[in-house]
Amino acid sequence: MKKPDLDAALLAAHEAGDRARLVTLYAEAADANAQAEAFYLTHAYVFALEAGDARAPALRARLVALGADTPIA
Repeated sequence: MKKPDLDAALLAAHEAGDRARLVTLYAEAADANAQAEAFYLTHAYVFALEAGDARAPALRARLVALGADTPIA
């Protein structure tokens, strides 16, 4: 998805309160933008936690691998 399309989809998902879609879109944005990967992954992770989404652990693992979060000891 091109950035303007992705931005519009993110806005629509926010307006609809569609957390599952937000997880998907923020993860997609992270994959598409290496400079902002941690930013987008953090958003995907937070929405996954709020929604009880099964993708939360994998998103957190990606954040840890980026150095944007710390592993649980």
